[in-house]
Amino acid sequence: MHNRLINRGMILWFLLFVPSLAMAQETPKSRKIEILHANSLVFNKKINPNVRRFIGDVKFRHNEFTMSCDSAYSYTNKNKIDAFSNVHITRGDTLHLYGDFLSYDGNRNFGKVRRNVKLRDPQARLYTDSLNFYSEQNYAYYFEGGRIINQDKTITSLEGHYYSDQNIAHFKDSVKIADPDYTVYSDTLKYNTEEEVAYFFGPTRIHSDKNYLYCENGWYKTIPNKFFFRKNALYKKEDRIIKGDTLFYDDSLGYGEIRSRAEITDTTKDIILRGNYSEYTEEPERAFMTDSAHMITVDDEMDSLYLHADTLRSRKDSTGENRIFTAYYDVRIFKSNMQGRCDSLSFTQQDSIIRMYYDPVVWSDSTQITANFIEIHTSNNNISKFYLEEAAFMTSMEDSTRFNQIKGQDMIGHFRDNKLYEVEVNGNGQTIYYTKDRDQTVGVNKAVGSNLLIQFKNNEVTRVTLIKEPEGTLYPLGDLKETKLSGFQWLLNLRPQTKYDIFLKTRSTASQEKEEEESSPPSGS
Repeated sequence: MHNRLINRGMILWFLLFVPSLAMAQETPKSRKIEILHANSLVFNKKINPNVRRFIGDVKFRHNEFTMSCDSAYSYTNKNKIDAFSNVHITRGDTLHLYGDFLSYDGNRNFGKVRRNVKLRDPQARLYTDSLNFYSEQNYAYYFEGGRIINQDKTITSLEGHYYSDQNIAHFKDSVKIADPDYTVYSDTLKYNTEEEVAYFFGPTRIHSDKNYLYCENGWYKTIPNKFFFRKNALYKKEDRIIKGDTLFYDDSLGYGEIRSRAEITDTTKDIILRGNYSEYTEEPERAFMTDSAHMITVDDEMDSLYLHADTLRSRKDSTGENRIFTAYYDVRIFKSNMQGRCDSLSFTQQDSIIRMYYDPVVWSDSTQITANFIEIHTSNNNISKFYLEEAAFMTSMEDSTRFNQIKGQDMIGHFRDNKLYEVEVNGNGQTIYYTKDRDQTVGVNKAVGSNLLIQFKNNEVTRVTLIKEPEGTLYPLGDLKETKLSGFQWLLNLRPQTKYDIFLKTRSTASQEKEEEESSPPSGS
């Protein structure tokens, strides 16, 4: 027969006696669960003397936590409670945990809450159907899917761990952060609900209306909007793609840094900047690249232009529509039909003009040009015209010991179908070029004139017109003693032969000698 104790006197005795017993048996490791209140108690000593059932407005306490429910079973020998319906667990006025069922072990400070679970503190709210927690550590975790709402952000994942005292949450598997301004997808994520900082561990994607970010390690701080990404970091914004091993950006300052394998791509103009360190500012828009810095203007895989310098800079012009690129300190250029070197250079997208300063030299086919200043006009990534200012000099190799030369104060070169066909020489014009008969060199022509007009075909001089103060002589081979004009220099060892050579100071002597040997005429020619 069941002994049913419903009257208030017996309930009062129980509520007074059990806490006293719990205090008497308290150990340093744990304390007994205290029953604070219930409308009724059901107890049958014969069936199980260690089980008690409490019904109606049940309240109990353990350590700093207070728990309530509609009904509960207490297992006195195990220091354990099973609570049913309208379960509510609180710690002070800050933390609230709700659910339909609770199983709580006081010896382990461990609880399980199931169905319609909600965890709330001042920073966030957690929703799931299966939640386990350790009351002493203020730690809870779910493992069958859940979501956390922090102000206007919602975080969902299949697994989550929440440390209330630290305001830290860990999420694993199919993590998603939904925010009015962006959406985050990640494999593993740690989130500080108070500071609003997300830490990423594994492949992570961030989408917004205008931006896209990817990394496999790093952090993202929403207020102010900052991110620090590592491992295959990528940032897309409008017409720019930014990559690097390490990428930092502060949206409030409009400032970013890229370290190691840095890359900035202008997708509308097909221009790529690469290096190992870069800085970027939003307003005004500027980019800085150094440490193995180089620029690629993409035409096609075989005919892109590659440019290397100690430092590369990019900025928008006054219209805000086009960029101006500057390169300085030991600039080197490679393109299939043009190579060059100088100390510093600028390139403007609006007019597609390359301006080369301080000891510039340009090679095209077998022709070398030098001057104090060189300006190259391009169209569709091909040369259309060049200007040589002060100490202008053009040289091409006839054979290993003979060179065709054109010298003047200034020069203008004209191209057709990417081939040089005419050169205007203005001021102090001089030329030495070798004449041929049926591909055999038969003589050398030396001409002097204030101004010259020189025609080319297949990269060879076909006609020299002495426009002003002309003087010219055709010499048999060997009769002209001074075969080099003053200022002559042949800089073959500086010429990049491949896109990889732009990183070399000079080409090796062996490769230079081999090329000169291959370009020499056969014996007896």
